[in-house]
Amino acid sequence: MLGNHLLGLYEKALPPELTWEERLRAVTELGFDYLEISIDEKDERLARLDWTQTERGVLHRAMRETGVPIQSMCLSGHRRFPYGSADPAVRARAHEITEKAVLFAREFGIRVIQLAGYDVYYEPSTPESLRLFEEGLRSACEIAEKYQVMLAMEIMDTPLMSSISRYLKYKAVLPSPWFTVYPDVGNLSAWGNDTAEISLGRNGMVGVHLKDTLAVTEDFPGKFKCVPFGSGCVDFPACLGQLEREGYRGPYMIEMWYEPGQDWRAEITNARKVMEEKFAA
Repeated sequence: MLGNHLLGLYEKALPPELTWEERLRAVTELGFDYLEISIDEKDERLARLDWTQTERGVLHRAMRETGVPIQSMCLSGHRRFPYGSADPAVRARAHEITEKAVLFAREFGIRVIQLAGYDVYYEPSTPESLRLFEEGLRSACEIAEKYQVMLAMEIMDTPLMSSISRYLKYKAVLPSPWFTVYPDVGNLSAWGNDTAEISLGRNGMVGVHLKDTLAVTEDFPGKFKCVPFGSGCVDFPACLGQLEREGYRGPYMIEMWYEPGQDWRAEITNARKVMEEKFAA
């Protein structure tokens, strides 16, 4: 817990060779309440969406035996297979990934699927890619509504979705109750947003990522990953204080990445303690 909030841990903070039971046991041993699973662009993680019943049973059993839920999903596979791609086969794959992810979430009790706010990533962005991206989001909302699974747009590391204000432009044309926002205080801060941005998303905020970043400047592209907590540009007391004043009661999720050779237990424990100190400040 962080105050009265559930506290989640990102799957990628843990060594990839751990079994599902080992991952989930580590969550509670390190003082967290739930795990956020990653379905990223790598083949091995996308393959989870096509698991056999036997493979699915392994995760069901681990969740049952440990009592640890997987409460949210980071669905960044759309970076490789974006809705805005000029290739219709890639777009078809994007839609397929969304539907399979929603069904996966329904099966495992995952409350929120976090979407990547990229129209394209490995292709040039164009007016057409932006139109197709919006069309893809509309389709995703329809699938989410069908199965009653919440979608949430993350505030990202690229300009398209670099603020809650930018998310709200899409929300205005996609007023589905199943399309919400999942702010990342690190990404918000790196793009120079002040705490007023947090207020803009309060009514549609279903989760908050906690991580540190280095700010984007005229001569530096920013650093959005693997910045030690407390060493970057994020004013955590200000961000967390604003969320508390806004009456936010949802979960917080510590986002960090395992690096080979590190004492990952110590790194995660330290990150949690830093956040507890910042929350109390």
